[in-house]
Amino acid sequence: MNINRKEAPEFRAIDNITLLHPEHIKLDNGCNIYCFNSGDAELVRIEWVFGNLRFDPAKPLLNVAVNTMISDGTKTRTAAQIADTIDFYGAFLQNEYGYDNSEVTLFSLNKHLPNTLPIIKDILTNSIFPQKELETYVRNQQQKLQVSLQKNDVAARRSFNKALYGDTIYGFGATADDYKTLRRDDILAHYSQMYQPSNCTILIAGKIEQQTLDLLKETFGASWENSAEKADNSQPTIHSSGEHFYFTEKPDALQSAIRMGMPLMNRTHPDFPSFQVLNTVLGGYFGSRLMANIREDKGYTYGIGSGMSSLKHAGAFFIATEVGAEVCKAAVSEIEKEINILKTELIPDEELALVKNYMLGSLLGSLENVFSHADKFKNLYFSGLGYDYYDRYTDTVKTITSDDLLALANKYLHFDNFYKVIVGKY
Repeated sequence: MNINRKEAPEFRAIDNITLLHPEHIKLDNGCNIYCFNSGDAELVRIEWVFGNLRFDPAKPLLNVAVNTMISDGTKTRTAAQIADTIDFYGAFLQNEYGYDNSEVTLFSLNKHLPNTLPIIKDILTNSIFPQKELETYVRNQQQKLQVSLQKNDVAARRSFNKALYGDTIYGFGATADDYKTLRRDDILAHYSQMYQPSNCTILIAGKIEQQTLDLLKETFGASWENSAEKADNSQPTIHSSGEHFYFTEKPDALQSAIRMGMPLMNRTHPDFPSFQVLNTVLGGYFGSRLMANIREDKGYTYGIGSGMSSLKHAGAFFIATEVGAEVCKAAVSEIEKEINILKTELIPDEELALVKNYMLGSLLGSLENVFSHADKFKNLYFSGLGYDYYDRYTDTVKTITSDDLLALANKYLHFDNFYKVIVGKY
């Protein structure tokens, strides 16, 4: 076929987006397995996802510490032996902590799973959290925290989360003294309650052959037993602060960090997809209004954006940036101006069409491989939603009008009620 390179490719609107649906297997020990079988490469990604235990303000770091240290040694292997074995088989192992869930993830060639899966099983059932490794972890984290707290944007984010979410896992910001509360006995008890099959969801994506599935079920089936104490995944009730303005002065600051926003719905709310469109117009992509005004026109910052966080027990809308210290107050005024324009003026058809195409294109572009499809499923599964969510999302993006968005802005965007955090000069 001859291609005329003098002509741009034909532009087509995105009609629909098809997502891969997983096969579901529930093991007798209560562990759920979801399989995304696709691709020719002899490679799989396997994720073991565990619900975090109830946040205890007296021992606030247990969830993150256990997840971070889980591969630091077992009854039969040292941390170095675990790392060396994984490397020998060309695999990759990572631990990832989130507010609601913690994960252990393995990338491995199928042919090496008989050698790599037992390592994961050992980590999930026989980790011992050596005292020496705990002391090293505490020391390293205290040093990292000391460096991080010098950054204005980190301090602003911590203050913002604390204001919105209070004394919960979402609002907690560790101090150096908090790391001193970590005790090996507490870590072992937390590990035993949290890392058990009834609190685990396994997601496997890649080229899944029957022998792969059989090996996974054999390794994490009957021989993996639940502990006596059931995992408590409940969380304390969120109480947002009554104070809405927080200013931390740093006289020598060249830049001020600004973070503002409010508690909002999470992904389960009917208005969530609609608000995502409004958010994208305001600050959700490089061509957004906040970028056009505060970066391109005023030159106050290198970057500014707005976003939405969807958590299991909460949600939020936020705007974040770092601006020149001398223009901080002016930047806040411009942000307020952009909010008010959304509440008083209809978004032009051309701008809305651009945003819609961007959002649908981003969703389509994010589905580049089988791992991406598994990630989309995780968003749904751990929010208690079904695949019809993405049908509603795409339908909302396609059909929402400027009038709808004007009404939505007036319903939710009340600048006077925003929590505003500034670190630097104001």
